Amino acid sequence: MSRIILALALAALALPSLAFAQEASIAFGSADHDPSDPIEVTSDRLSVDQADGSAVFTGSVVVVQGELRLTADRVEVEYTEIEPREIERMLAFDNVVLVRGEEAAEGDEAVYTLAEQTVVMTGDVLLTQEQSAISGEKLTVRLDDGTGVMEGRVRTILRTGGN
Repeated sequence: MSRIILALALAALALPSLAFAQEASIAFGSADHDPSDPIEVTSDRLSVDQADGSAVFTGSVVVVQGELRLTADRVEVEYTEIEPREIERMLAFDNVVLVRGEEAAEGDEAVYTLAEQTVVMTGDVLLTQEQSAISGEKLTVRLDDGTGVMEGRVRTILRTGGN
């Protein structure tokens, strides 16, 4: 019984520092993302500009690559300048949601850089993982190893047990 009381007391002391940290390292999904998987994009509208090598998807955009799913109101696709032209980066705007496995993050904007296998979300980011939630100003997810970092006035809510 005294161990439980001691553990609760230590947890209570630690929570205030966790709740307002400036940066928090987190796990996000698994480390088995394959960047060579095909990317499927569904939207209400597509416009392509051959001159600058860009494509813009608008209206209920859904991007799927393996178990990674990104949704937004608008997604801009930027291609490399070197032949063969490949997707370099995808920029998502408005109502952005990133889902990988059982975890989901919401934000205002996201940039998926394929070569680096990173997704950077900004603007009131909220990450939910099972019963816990983490919010901040910027979330950087490394798809190659399933890790992430939340930055900017990070707030964490940790729930345990049956609560």
